[in-house]
Formats: sequence, C-alpha cells, structure tokens
Amino acid sequence: MKIGILSDSHKDTKNTKEFIEHLKNNGATHLVHAGDFEIVENLESLHGANLPYVSVFGNNDIKLLEYQSSFNIHREPHYFLVKDIKFKLMHLPYYLAKDDAHIVVYGHTHQVSIEYNNKTLILNPGEICARESGKHEALMLKIDEKTYTVTHYYRYKNEKEIRERTMEFLR
Repeated sequence: MKIGILSDSHKDTKNTKEFIEHLKNNGATHLVHAGDFEIVENLESLHGANLPYVSVFGNNDIKLLEYQSSFNIHREPHYFLVKDIKFKLMHLPYYLAKDDAHIVVYGHTHQVSIEYNNKTLILNPGEICARESGKHEALMLKIDEKTYTVTHYYRYKNEKEIRERTMEFLR
C-alpha cells in the first residue's frame, strides 16, 4: 500500500494538483493532507483525485469549516485506520508525545521531517506552497509487511523536475 502525504498548500492550487497527480502516477492508493488548504479549490483537488483520502483543518482553514460535511476533513488530532495500521493526523505538532498510533502525520512547520522513534513513524511532508523552504514537497509512504519506505518528492520553485530521496525503516 502507498499513501501520498501533503500539507500546507496555502492557496497554491497549481502545485497541489500537480503533486497529487505525481503521487497517483507513482502508485498512491490513499492520500493524506495535514491541513492549511486555505481555499476550497485545494479540497476539491484532493477529493477529485478519486482515491480514499483524509485531511485535517490547519490554523489557516477557518473559512473552510462550512465544508466539513462536504469533504473528508476533520478537526485535529484525527485518528484513523488503514488496514491494521493506526494513524494520528494533525496540522499543529501539539500531540506528538503520546505513543497512541503507529504513524503520526503533521504539518504547519513547512519543514520536512522523517523520524522513526520507539516503533512510531513521525512524518511531516513539508510544504506544497514553497513559501519558506523554496521547495514544493510531498511524501509517499509505502507500507510493506516488514518495512516502511518513505520517499520525499520535491521541486525547487524555478525547476520543472521533481526530485526524490528515499528512506527505509524496519517495522
């Protein structure tokens, strides 16, 4: 199973769509967005991917509260299962300390973070909007019986090519 992970779109509809397509083209079977869509068009892009998805509100998503019943978007922290794997999804990294999920996904910091601590995989996909890092970014999480493989996809603002780097962890 492969899960595409995004965060911090911040009104960047072009790169939100492009990275969703890139994740799908690389085999994503599910999508996760850790918040800060800011505009309904980014929610529509996630929904329009025609893959199972889940998302949370970010601190800049107050205008999107009215769309909660129309899209799979939740208040944080949001817990969900994919097969037998428990996820905790949030925008703000306030709930990282608890060992209550196999995989924790957060956003907000605009910095990619990939950590494996005490059998918990903690992921921040960075930013789609490239506002702070100068890179449009997303992650792909491949889950096998014995491993987690995380691929960081990124593209610098003035480039066309999406680059990647991969890390693997024993489950």
